[in-house]
Amino acid sequence: MDLSVIIVSYNVQYFLEQCILSVQAASQNLKIEIIVVDNNSTDASCKLISEKYPEIILIQNKENVGFSKANNQGVKIANGKYVLILNPDTVVAEDTFDQILAFAKSKQNLGVLGVKLIDGSGNFLPESKRGIPTPQVSFSKLFGISSKSTGKYYATHLNENETGIVNILVGAFMLLKRTVYNEVNGFDEAYFMYGEDIDLSYKILNRGYQNYYYSNTQVIHYKGESTQKDVKNLVYFHNAMKIFYKKHFKLNWIYDFIMGFGIQFWFLLKFFKFLRPKNSLKLSLNILYLGKDELVNNYLGKKYLLVNENLIDDFDQIRSLIKKDSIDTIVFDNSSISNKKIIEHFQEFKNEGVSFKIHPRHTNFLIGSINSINLGQVELIENN
Repeated sequence: MDLSVIIVSYNVQYFLEQCILSVQAASQNLKIEIIVVDNNSTDASCKLISEKYPEIILIQNKENVGFSKANNQGVKIANGKYVLILNPDTVVAEDTFDQILAFAKSKQNLGVLGVKLIDGSGNFLPESKRGIPTPQVSFSKLFGISSKSTGKYYATHLNENETGIVNILVGAFMLLKRTVYNEVNGFDEAYFMYGEDIDLSYKILNRGYQNYYYSNTQVIHYKGESTQKDVKNLVYFHNAMKIFYKKHFKLNWIYDFIMGFGIQFWFLLKFFKFLRPKNSLKLSLNILYLGKDELVNNYLGKKYLLVNENLIDDFDQIRSLIKKDSIDTIVFDNSSISNKKIIEHFQEFKNEGVSFKIHPRHTNFLIGSINSINLGQVELIENN
């Protein structure tokens, strides 16, 4: 078995299905298994897997055990030489797995491998590559202090399109050998959510392995689904920060007090920020549909002002249509356009003021996200 893909899911039925479809499309040349660990979802996620994707190994937890424990459950039954920790709100390109496995096999001392992540509007996510959040680095980040050490938080020694060695990778996409994962006992289950990816990366570094950021493939991470910005999740993050510093950087009571104060100060700032009214989501009016599905085309034509053109490889013409027809949303149909092409378009048109939606093949919905903060948008396709 080449690869075991571990996906921990909680109430993200539609994003999960899109993720699964992209994983399947990326696995044509490989022997893989997909293991979904569901943390007691109340939506139809488990029914979807059981009825539509029976080949997937499904673990149904009776309670939400958190990200760390659920991933450990998945890896425990995995058979792949490599394991990929993958968030359900991601979309991988068709050649992503071929590329990362080839790169991983070329490294003698591989720890964790991460890739270039972009959000649902095509913008690079800087947490794709990070430095060790030492007390000094994190203190600078918390209080917005500009210094040479601040750049270490997001590993700015590499630009977003440069492959190289980094210290910390993000849990949305982490590839590593199963033997290495087990050697460090996987994720620390003291972390319920957040911080576990930093901890795992750091433990692996301390065993003498090297972690890599690989920029030659790009993956969509909607992020808003798996990192919902509410007070409950803020508490999880706050607790994770405290666990990490007590575990790895407990130096003396003065420094502990300063870092504790910094964490509490950060928490209060974020807490009051989340209490403010949220901006309403941008509505779609004028849509450019890039696809050939008649049902989707008819649905969009009835509901929106629709432009339907077969222009997937003509960036200049698409840009011209955006301006001429005041396009505010582009809908990509994965039935006729590859995920890799869609990801390229996200990045090409990220500064054009348009939103992106995808129609995953063999589904009856459109899915998208306007940024990495808000929850994504799912629109069911109804044709009367």
